[in-house]
Amino acid sequence: MPDYFSSSALSRRDFLSTSAKLGAVVAAAPYLSRGAEVGAAKNADTVNVAIIGCGVEGSILTNAALPIPGIRFVAVCDIWPYNLTSSERRLKKYGHDAKPFEDYREMLATVKEIDAVFIATPDFMHAEQTNACLKAGKAVYCEKLMSNTVEGARSMVQTARETKKLLQIGHQRRSNPRYLHARDKVVRDARLLGRITNISGQWHRAVSDDYGVPRNQEMSAEKLSKYGYASMHEYRNWRWFKKYAGGVVSDLGAHQIDIYNWMLGANPRMCIASGGVDYYKTHEWYDNAIGIYEYPTKDGIVRATYEVLTTTSAGGGYHEYFMGDEGALKMSENPKFTKLYREARAPEWEAFVTQKIISRPDTGEGATVGLKPWDKPRQRLAIPSKVPTGAAAGGPAKVDVRETAQLSAWDMPVTLDKAIHQPHLENFFDAMRKGAALNCPADEAFASAVTVLKVNEAIAAQRMLTFAPKDFLA
Repeated sequence: MPDYFSSSALSRRDFLSTSAKLGAVVAAAPYLSRGAEVGAAKNADTVNVAIIGCGVEGSILTNAALPIPGIRFVAVCDIWPYNLTSSERRLKKYGHDAKPFEDYREMLATVKEIDAVFIATPDFMHAEQTNACLKAGKAVYCEKLMSNTVEGARSMVQTARETKKLLQIGHQRRSNPRYLHARDKVVRDARLLGRITNISGQWHRAVSDDYGVPRNQEMSAEKLSKYGYASMHEYRNWRWFKKYAGGVVSDLGAHQIDIYNWMLGANPRMCIASGGVDYYKTHEWYDNAIGIYEYPTKDGIVRATYEVLTTTSAGGGYHEYFMGDEGALKMSENPKFTKLYREARAPEWEAFVTQKIISRPDTGEGATVGLKPWDKPRQRLAIPSKVPTGAAAGGPAKVDVRETAQLSAWDMPVTLDKAIHQPHLENFFDAMRKGAALNCPADEAFASAVTVLKVNEAIAAQRMLTFAPKDFLA
């Protein structure tokens, strides 16, 4: 759990208020991460699933869930017939008889056997639909960002707490075995990075056109208005409009900023940011944004930057970079961007990084080959008191060894041989069937939503904004 009381500026009133809220959160934690009851699906051979939102992300979740044993899709819901028909036909191809619905409320009232619901709609609908499904007694897997507003996200936590139903948010990196290995083994157990001092992260995309509409597939203005959309263009490109979402910061940055909090086990104390509608003049949200956070940790301050660009693919794709005084960890869902680096002054690493762990797609279980002992004592090198930085009087110039020391690079010794969303869905279903802890329960996702949305707020304010510890408690 993050260290909520590390800020020296915390007043006695804030401390008492936050302590009371934190106590309530701790008391409710079993309901948020495991559920007071693990649901009708416990020990059942089949979990009946419905999906609300059959667009791109809904299709990704559907395809990731299909290989999981015992999952049966019984209903699909989307306001656009084009998406709905496509999803229904795809599922039928794989033997799932999923009833189609336009309105999620009709779906919940009609299909009583639903155990769990996937929600993959635009962000502004997440709170309404999640709360309705939880109150109907369903477990929910809701895509990130949790909501486009802090108030919406908070309501989702409170409803999960009140209904004692499972709510997993789709920050899928938290279930990726490579990310789990990096956090639990590399950073925490072995402390291969030493003291983490800085983080940087990015997601760079090349210029692209807005989504269009296939011929003769437009919805009427009346129907769009009924469901809260101003036009077909805004419906198809909802991420770029403030009514529906939080722009690229919440669409792309949410994945990675969440990992900052998760990896450090802390929440930030400040945020400053810059961004604007620099290129796409038909959009409302920023197309380029850069944010800076400060994280108080037990080892000291960690300064973190994040940038999301949609006008260039230069700069190395998408990754998160954790940098310490003994090493650095570059993480990405794309294995080619993932590396572990050792500083020259650090102890020898080979015994700790040459193990191979493979996630098996057939069983979902890990197989370990050549495992090395992570608890082997390491001799930590002292920081040199003197470093050659210049020329002796009358002698040849010397190069600063701090600038020329080569970082030795290592591959991450864990691979994932399945769709990147599948382990997170497996964790969700394990929570339903076996009472396993969720990897991204609602309260933790709420703290990430608060962290992410602050970037847009800081850009608009054009000044540094601070977090109070109580801001991260729902």
